[in-house]
Amino acid sequence: MATIRSLKAIQLDALRETANIGAGHAATALSQLTGSPILIKVPAISVASIEALPVHFAPDEEPVAAVLLQMLGDLTGRTVLVFPKPTVLRLAELMLRRPVGSSVAFSELETSAIKELGNILSGAYMNALSDFLGMLLLPSPPTLVIDMSTAVLTSAFGEFAADPDAVLCVESEFLITEMNQTLRGFFLMLPDPASLQVMLRALRLA
Repeated sequence: MATIRSLKAIQLDALRETANIGAGHAATALSQLTGSPILIKVPAISVASIEALPVHFAPDEEPVAAVLLQMLGDLTGRTVLVFPKPTVLRLAELMLRRPVGSSVAFSELETSAIKELGNILSGAYMNALSDFLGMLLLPSPPTLVIDMSTAVLTSAFGEFAADPDAVLCVESEFLITEMNQTLRGFFLMLPDPASLQVMLRALRLA
């Protein structure tokens, strides 16, 4: 049985290009929402174990914000958007059109803005993947979790992961052109076992 780890460089390149298309759509939507030019690029796409992922997100002592969604439709599974806490508060400020440094905690407004950010990004990535694979992918309503990255991943994937060594990780860079500032986030996708086989067959791997 094929696994995500059997993805070859050419398939990962195709998935990165698909993620780039999604990032472009997300950047357009975020720019319109914030009134600030935002560019999003995908510098890397990789397959990693759940245990290895936290070191990418933030130092151990710093919490992260994660937006969790169920993936529904022709493929099922889970997706998680992970941002270091300072990054996601900065993005919330942009969405709420507030001055830099004005958001220091996750009030109801910040929480709502971050969930909307999750909807926009996950929806854009899923739509691009949907077009690429010729399948229908739909996101569930988002849930926001703020915790240490290891705890976030355990709650998101722990009981669910059929193969905890194979999470598809899309690194994303947000360039806020007005401020010449780059912020990083991560889009993680873990299809359930049956959906993974469908996805890999669509990539002519299974």
